[in-house]
Amino acid sequence: MFSSEPRTLLQTLKAETRPHHERAERVVRLMEPHLTLAGYRRHLEALYGLHASLEALLAARLAGLFPSLRLDERWKLPLLAEDLRALGHDESSLARLPLPASPPSLPGVPEALGCLYVLEGSTLGGQLILRHLQRHFEGVAAGGFVFFRAYGESVGPMWKAFGEALVRACPDPALAPRVVRGAQDTFDAFEGWLREVHEVHGDASSRL
Repeated sequence: MFSSEPRTLLQTLKAETRPHHERAERVVRLMEPHLTLAGYRRHLEALYGLHASLEALLAARLAGLFPSLRLDERWKLPLLAEDLRALGHDESSLARLPLPASPPSLPGVPEALGCLYVLEGSTLGGQLILRHLQRHFEGVAAGGFVFFRAYGESVGPMWKAFGEALVRACPDPALAPRVVRGAQDTFDAFEGWLREVHEVHGDASSRL
């Protein structure tokens, strides 16, 4: 029998963003068996530019509104900076990294919450990537994979806390479509930015 209970906001987000999520995943090259250190660094550089844009937007929309979101604990830009410094960057070169020309607009709080859903979900999913990178670069000076180690052993609890805070921050079901749109736009921005980076460096493949 089909359940007559309405979907939760997290269930709605997962269902309504699935195609966007799958397209974004296809431009991530970190699980490839022939990944080079240069390719890994290039991917982190792209993530740095994306997070620099998105976290600034999220801070502008959400800072101080919902303490239960624990935003200050969720910023990933410092972790990306640490990984990139281990791969040869300094503050000057980090400041020169390109930013996406078309980040999602996130016009209001619901859209910003949808964006944060994507970033937090990627942290949860990044545990598989972390294990692969640790094996792939074993014995190589690739840094500490700090970005993919975010939250350490607390990845699961941090995701659970985010889900609970998301529901409290957006209790009105009528706002769910705007949250979904923010998440979809974030996935699409991620996909578009990674495609652009791959094309600039001549490593676009038929998988895109």
